[in-house]
Amino acid sequence: MSATGLFSGDFEVLIARLIADMDGVETRLDAALGACADAGMPVAMAGMLDFCSDVLQISLPDGERARLTGILTEHFGECDLLVADHEIEVPRLFVSDMDSTMIGQECIDELADFAGIKDKVADITERAMRGELEFESALKERVGLLEGLEEGAIATCLDQRIQPVPGARALVNTLRSKGCRTVLVTGGFHHFADPVAEQLGFERVVGNRLGVAGGALTGLLAGPVSDASTKLATLEDERSQLGEGARVLATGDGANDIPMIEAADYGIAYRAKPKAREAANGRIASVELTAILKLLGIAESEWVEDFDPA
Repeated sequence: MSATGLFSGDFEVLIARLIADMDGVETRLDAALGACADAGMPVAMAGMLDFCSDVLQISLPDGERARLTGILTEHFGECDLLVADHEIEVPRLFVSDMDSTMIGQECIDELADFAGIKDKVADITERAMRGELEFESALKERVGLLEGLEEGAIATCLDQRIQPVPGARALVNTLRSKGCRTVLVTGGFHHFADPVAEQLGFERVVGNRLGVAGGALTGLLAGPVSDASTKLATLEDERSQLGEGARVLATGDGANDIPMIEAADYGIAYRAKPKAREAANGRIASVELTAILKLLGIAESEWVEDFDPA
């Protein structure tokens, strides 16, 4: 099967791409196509991408994203998926959350372990990421609990606890090699985000700053709070510099990522909390972030771990 050259007209289409388990794929695809037809969304073309052989593309002249996503989930399970209202292309801007998205940990929870209060802080973090607590007050409460912790614990935490998600570096650097600007924007802290960004290849970092005095955390933030509105403002500011029609990719996992996910052309929820999943038009249920490259149609032969802009 081939999904190249699907349409030659100018009209909008609904395009879905998913990373399919090839076992019984044709039977499941036939059932999904029938369900789409029954829902009044006949499929114009379906097939595997020539350049990403495990990516199935389904194209409809018209349709409802949420309904199509539901049908594909019913027949293909919780697979990696992206649905767009245009032909999918490589974005010009990539804006990403950090904690539990580019790295596998929540930095403040791991740092709290050095103060012996991880369980207490992690409970607040989980509730905030689910959207059950207001972000700024939850952030300040957690930071306040760290008052008096030696600043050196941050470097130790970074060295011993913080690890990138598999495929993070390849995702960032491959996109950069394609001319995409990369920005890490986090409700976490520059103490962590700056070295993570350098390791992964991000060009800009936006985040919070921990207050430090006398070699210990003050329990306060230094400067304004980086929250959901900051993430959205960063995305919009960066997009405005690229010109009309520039496609934007955003990834995140929590409630404070929802505004930027909704504003992006490709808003992808990575192993996300329910509210973030519902807001997204894409999702990664597997572990490897390189799944995003596949959904964008970038062949594995073009992936790079390092990119030198010079």
